[in-house]
Amino acid sequence: MILIHKATIINEGCSFTGSVLIENDLITEVYRIEEVPEYILNKAKVVDANGLWLLPGVIDDQVHFREPGLTHKGDIASESRAAIAGGVTSFMEMPNTKPPTITLDLLEQKFEIGANTSYANYSFYLGATNENLAELKKADPKQIPGVKVFMGSSTGNMLVDDKKVLQAIFAEVDMLIATHCEKEEIIRENMAKYKAQFGDDVPIQYHPLIRSAEACYRSSAEAVELADRYQSRLHILHLSTEKEIGLFDIKPLAEKKITGEVCVHHLWFSDEDYSKYGTRIKWNPAVKTRQDRGALMQGLLKGKLDIIATDHAPHLLEEKQGGALKAASGGPLVQHSLQMMLELAKKGKISKEQVVTKMCHAPAIMFQVHKRGFIRKGYYADLVLVNPNKPYTITQENILYKCKWSPLEGETMSATIEKTFLNGKIAFENGTVNEVRGERLRFDR
Repeated sequence: MILIHKATIINEGCSFTGSVLIENDLITEVYRIEEVPEYILNKAKVVDANGLWLLPGVIDDQVHFREPGLTHKGDIASESRAAIAGGVTSFMEMPNTKPPTITLDLLEQKFEIGANTSYANYSFYLGATNENLAELKKADPKQIPGVKVFMGSSTGNMLVDDKKVLQAIFAEVDMLIATHCEKEEIIRENMAKYKAQFGDDVPIQYHPLIRSAEACYRSSAEAVELADRYQSRLHILHLSTEKEIGLFDIKPLAEKKITGEVCVHHLWFSDEDYSKYGTRIKWNPAVKTRQDRGALMQGLLKGKLDIIATDHAPHLLEEKQGGALKAASGGPLVQHSLQMMLELAKKGKISKEQVVTKMCHAPAIMFQVHKRGFIRKGYYADLVLVNPNKPYTITQENILYKCKWSPLEGETMSATIEKTFLNGKIAFENGTVNEVRGERLRFDR
């Protein structure tokens, strides 16, 4: 057994000094500091956590780990190693691989890869197309997080632009529908406008004007209208605009049928940063204005928006070359997302307790993840020890992504991830990822 002793435990909206006992893969007791029996102190392997914060492991509901078919950018092994180093103990991976994950057979092939190679707990979405409604309806909601619908451009044939099919998905698929919302027609109109002005080399600063706030809002509003009409369980990914926040209600998360996610890059960067970072901060949806960034944070704090994720999407640096039209969209963030949010907490933008709520508890509640996301007796021991007073500079040498770069290179974070526990085992410590494998997530639906 392992006793994590004298930590500042940040859990379920409060912080207190205490200890957590781990036996095998489970948390078997949570103690206030004065409650630890003497025989436990003598019997357990004691991890001295005095001065450290103990958090539940982060659950990231949106990553792109690039396997199969795009493994020159990243793979499940490499990116899950980076996740564990950043305190992310569970991930839900997207279907726009090569081939895209649009059949149950291809989905099971991914689960096999996860079982053999993932350093974190794992699950995978099934992707929707204009042709695979019957396959979507066969999926077991206890086995996967949901169905992913691209209501904007994506890989291969994954853009669902047939209105009748889109309506049928919302009407007939009895599980969570996660959407990428950008209105393709508006994007095409904007692209034509700026290509007429600049040719094929549109400067990166115009990316958020091409993939505009209106393109995001119109598509998100359409998704909400469909969900309302058919009483679907809708989750809108990577919201990026102030206007979209008005589509969501404030109510207890377990009662919501329509939920929203915001990503760390939309809380960290604004369009003022394109001049410094260029295409390294090119994402779809685009990083937008300072006002949008502030509104997204307020939406989180008020309870209109529900969870924080990464949309981790690695590309090689040479694939990020070019302007608004040519450079690949997406970037790697899963190793540093928790540190980023704790940095924003230190700056007073959000409390450390709210960071834990939005990155750990809320994904567990929203996806009904079985016994993860909280520091509770009987739950899996997915835990993170953070040193809040040990600065950490992000360099190429300590980046674990296969693509070997980050838009945060050179940034110094105030907090360091000291240890990550995965299912009761020490999966990361002293800057090293240990040979521990994750487990397949289960969903209590």
